[in-house]
Amino acid sequence: MLNLLYVFLISMVPVIELRGAIPIGILPPLSLPWYWVYPVSVLGNLLPVPFILFFIERIFAFMKQKNIFPRLINWLEEKAQKGAKKVEAYALLGLFLFVAIPLPGTGAWTGSLIAALFHMDKKWAILSITLGVLAAGVVMTLASVGVVGAFSLFL
Repeated sequence: MLNLLYVFLISMVPVIELRGAIPIGILPPLSLPWYWVYPVSVLGNLLPVPFILFFIERIFAFMKQKNIFPRLINWLEEKAQKGAKKVEAYALLGLFLFVAIPLPGTGAWTGSLIAALFHMDKKWAILSITLGVLAAGVVMTLASVGVVGAFSLFL
C-alpha cells in the first residue's frame, strides 16, 4: 500500500507526472501490478489540474507582486506560451494531444497552465486534459509492461 502512495505522489510531481510514475510503479524494484499503477497514477496526475486551472493566475500575480521566484514564473509562462502555439490551432483537440503525447514538457501540468493562461473554458479543458492523461497512461502502461515492444515484433 505504501508503494502505491509513492506512485500516487510521484504522479503529482510536475514534469515527472504519470509518465514517470507508471514505469516506476510497474518496473523493479516496485513491480506493482499495472492494473493498480494505472488508475493510481491517473488520479494522482489529475489531482492538481483543477487547482491549476482555477488558481494559477492569482498565484502568479501574487508571486510577481511579492517578487517570489520571478524567474520560475517567467519560465513557466514562457513554457505555456510555447505549448500554446501547438494547442491554439486545434483548441481542445490540441490540448488533448498535447497532454496525451508522452514527451518531455507535455502533460497535465503544462496543459492546465496553457488552458488557464489562455482562458479556455474550464469544464472542456478538464475533459480534454483528463482524456489526454488517460491516453498517456495507456501508452506508458503498455510501454512499461512491454506490450508495445512485443507488438512491434509483428509489424
